[in-house]
Amino acid sequence: MKDSGNKSAPKNKFLGEKNCEWIGLIPEDWNVNKIDSLYSLRSTKVNDVDYPPLSVTMKGIVPQLATAAKTDDHDNRKLVKKGDFAINSRSDRRGSCGISDYDGSVSLINIVLTPRGQMNPRYYNWLFHTEQFADEFYKWGHGIVNDLWTTRWQDMKHIFIVSPPLDEQKKIADYLDDRCSKIDELITGTTASIEDYKKLKQAIITEAVTKGLNKDVPMKDSGIDWIGEIPNEWGVSKIKYCFKNAKGLPITKENLIDEGLPVISYGQIHSKTNTGVDIKQDLIRFVSYDYQKQYPQCEVFKYDFIFADTSEDYEGCGNCVYKRDDGILFAGYHSIILHSLQKQDNRYLAYLFKTDIWRQQLKASVRGVKVFSITLKILLNSTILMPPLDEQKEIANYLDKKIGNIDDIITEKTGLIEDLKAYKKSLIYEVVTGKKRIK
Repeated sequence: MKDSGNKSAPKNKFLGEKNCEWIGLIPEDWNVNKIDSLYSLRSTKVNDVDYPPLSVTMKGIVPQLATAAKTDDHDNRKLVKKGDFAINSRSDRRGSCGISDYDGSVSLINIVLTPRGQMNPRYYNWLFHTEQFADEFYKWGHGIVNDLWTTRWQDMKHIFIVSPPLDEQKKIADYLDDRCSKIDELITGTTASIEDYKKLKQAIITEAVTKGLNKDVPMKDSGIDWIGEIPNEWGVSKIKYCFKNAKGLPITKENLIDEGLPVISYGQIHSKTNTGVDIKQDLIRFVSYDYQKQYPQCEVFKYDFIFADTSEDYEGCGNCVYKRDDGILFAGYHSIILHSLQKQDNRYLAYLFKTDIWRQQLKASVRGVKVFSITLKILLNSTILMPPLDEQKEIANYLDKKIGNIDDIITEKTGLIEDLKAYKKSLIYEVVTGKKRIK
């Protein structure tokens, strides 16, 4: 993208203060002040009936989210006025802050500040959303562990922030509003494109594994509602007739070590990097080799599957990995092993297991609230389609190539999104600290 910022180096000054390190060099005509010289603490307690509840999020201050934790203590809130700056004091909410566009109330965990004099709130909104400010805010906190780390006003007020001339604050805010909205549009468009490619993948896989590649073959009724017609030469079976089963190792996360016996557990099966048809190195964890002799029944061989026996959502019901090659591998905690009885290439089934249409039968049977259990009975009694072996191989080869090409496109677009996000972060920091001057 063409940049409208002036890249010629401005005359900068060195601030000299250790606590200004996060700011770095700034233009000679800019100032740096402690935050309490620009903002004062607002600590007025109000109720959320007279003052609508607001949420302090990574994207700023918004009307209270439906997912926000609610309390019956409606009178114990902090007042927020339009133009105030609010920031969550807890480190586990790092980056949750913003300039409010509303009058309302926020939870007591937030620090609410009101401007002392003239300023452009939009400029400071960009400044406060830099990673560098979030890191500086965190640095001034106190606590035992990260999750209990809190930054309070008596410490926060000593943080240095930049103060450009008022007219330049507006220029910067206008520039970033325009520039970053264009970047966000690119990110949104690319994200939507990725979702479209994912839907295309699902459609291609479903068509191939349920109808085959030859559209001219005679069809027959499968006798299964979720399938309908299938090619004449195809069969229908249940998993329990094609595989024998075993459970994974009785281990926990605490048993994992840096090197040792390769293992794949529940967490890796549900990983976003798991394709379901191959095992990437980043899915493998390790445990002590002592387990190899104690639990030989937990070893996974070529052409076997490892299913997760629980899922935190319906979409994850049916997640599995398929072992396509030789080499030692064990199944870990919360997993079910399906050992191939025929010892044949099961890539076709690996693709079938990826489809929403096949997973419907699992989702119709699982039970749970926050965690859904995929029992051995549910899995073994699920129906599978069985084309002739040569046709299974043909379908699998076709999908390897077709889906591989789509995955390459998705990977490229995902990389573009990461590059755009990184560029946006860098741009905001450089502009709000004056390292890149606006024409």
